[in-house]
Amino acid sequence: MNAPQEAEPRKSHAAVLGALGVVFGDIGTSPLYALRECFTGQHGLPAQPEIILGVMSMVFWTLVLVISIKYQALVLRADNRGEGGILALMALVTAHFRSGGKRWRSFTVLGIFGASLLLADAMITPAISVLGAVEGLGAVRAAWHPWILPLSIGILVILFANQHRGTGQIGLIFGPVMMVWFLVLGALGLASLVKNPSALCAIDPRHAIGICFSDPTRAFVVLGSVFLTVTGAEAMYADMGHFGTRAIRTGWFAISMPGLLLNYFGQGALLLRDPGAAEHLFYAVAPPWARPALLVLATVATMIASQSVIAGAFSLATQAVQLDLTPRLMVRRTSAHAYGQVYVPAINWLLMVGTVYLAIEFGSSSNLAAAYGVAVSLDMTITTLLLAIAAYTVWGWTPWKVAAIIAVFLPLDTAFVSSNLVKIASGGWLPLLVALLGTTVMTTWSRGRALVRRRMELDIPELEIFLKDIRRRKPHRVQGTAVFLTEDARRVPRALLHNFLHNRIVHENVLLLSVRTTLEPTVSDTDRIRAEDLGDGIHRVTLHYGFMQQPNVPRDLALLAEGIRPAPQTTSYFLGRVQVSLRHEGKSDMAIWRRGLFAWLARNAMNTPDYFRLPHNRVIELGALVPL
Repeated sequence: MNAPQEAEPRKSHAAVLGALGVVFGDIGTSPLYALRECFTGQHGLPAQPEIILGVMSMVFWTLVLVISIKYQALVLRADNRGEGGILALMALVTAHFRSGGKRWRSFTVLGIFGASLLLADAMITPAISVLGAVEGLGAVRAAWHPWILPLSIGILVILFANQHRGTGQIGLIFGPVMMVWFLVLGALGLASLVKNPSALCAIDPRHAIGICFSDPTRAFVVLGSVFLTVTGAEAMYADMGHFGTRAIRTGWFAISMPGLLLNYFGQGALLLRDPGAAEHLFYAVAPPWARPALLVLATVATMIASQSVIAGAFSLATQAVQLDLTPRLMVRRTSAHAYGQVYVPAINWLLMVGTVYLAIEFGSSSNLAAAYGVAVSLDMTITTLLLAIAAYTVWGWTPWKVAAIIAVFLPLDTAFVSSNLVKIASGGWLPLLVALLGTTVMTTWSRGRALVRRRMELDIPELEIFLKDIRRRKPHRVQGTAVFLTEDARRVPRALLHNFLHNRIVHENVLLLSVRTTLEPTVSDTDRIRAEDLGDGIHRVTLHYGFMQQPNVPRDLALLAEGIRPAPQTTSYFLGRVQVSLRHEGKSDMAIWRRGLFAWLARNAMNTPDYFRLPHNRVIELGALVPL
């Protein structure tokens, strides 16, 4: 009787350990460069005692307000059936508005732009994290400096080449390493803090307020560097579906937050003793004999940091496909138990190319810091806005509670965005460009798909008219089951209409199949399938999938009742292959360049049989040319 009671704690402990290996990698490696950037480089402040305490106070309260209160206490509540991320939050909000309405479109575009920003962050984070760690070679031995960039590129390639193993397995491998990492961070910080406990005075927020009043311009600029301490927040939210909110909260408050705060205070204590240590601040906290081992540990930790945003990018890409915001992509489930653990090969290799390019182009973590922060700060602002709307429409909060969220967090988000926009000329334009391209692709695909559906409805009769014609003509019925995929259950599938007009036959058992993606992450097997008898051996069937689930039509048709359940060896799948024509008489609702982009995306999308897991030897495709 005791075994079941013991299993749950073990499962919980494994989830926390896995979360350390996937969720907290990004924010956990910020000590490598965040505080250093406040006192070095183009926008660095002088390492004077009052300024050091002011910056440390900013760091402390930023972690408390942004991570502990905003994300841990509020944002993680905004889960969509256990899944997180800005697209899941967008789906949660838009579910309460009429599809296609002005508010629905506004929130959809806002969510799309936020998701595109996170994809940009997924390119920058691996590059800046790995470079920040490997640059410790210069702190250990100056002669090793030329090896920093080649070694960083090699590590990045190895990281992306192993993504197919799945976040669950990677988390179990990386979790113990990250546990050691946070313990080492805390131990190093504590050892430095003991030598100068006065650094703890930075907990007093008056130090942060004082630096803002004494030199507001420079304090405003350095706020962009302070923001680097919380850049893993959005990836943490996107990774919610991998391990759950309980594991994430436990991992943060019990392990990650104490280790980070101790290390930041330890770095501040070192600066108070030796202002010249800012150049290699993270490694300078450790004694010289420990720096080679710390370099190795930091390098492994940055690979884990990269895993956090990469896993988040996979989750967002999967959600975008299921919400019909992008063409179909190959999505591989890496866990039989967790729907959120996925691998998307196309996104993986795209991120690898982008990350390696950034490492080569910028060459150092300091140079990349200029591009870093812009994407995440804008993402956090969008999350705040969508969170406030969700609190009002979904949770039923009173207006004054919603106003409190906006009043506390929106000014903070706006300050971070503004301070990071100063970096646009120095590289901050890059994530904005990537986000603009991603938004263009997703809005073009969504709009193009809507237009194609509208065009196809023009010459396709309603289903009731076709059924009356079948009963009147009484065509020859052939043995077996024919499954016709259709998007509009009210109209005749184009493949069925063409098959009837050309071959003059109808199968004994006909399934008019529609596959629907809900605004919920998962749908249980009991709610998966709906069937309606239309008479004459014809049934209208609807399969429902959550936006985090991969369709498998043959497997789920087996859920049908006896009599209409198709036998695999006698079932044929009829698909309508749509080819888009850019030649359109009259005025089109899309610009010519958007139509061209949509046509290119359609040609390169994953083919329908593979997406729905249909057996290729039982698929028949009938083409149609649709003017756009």
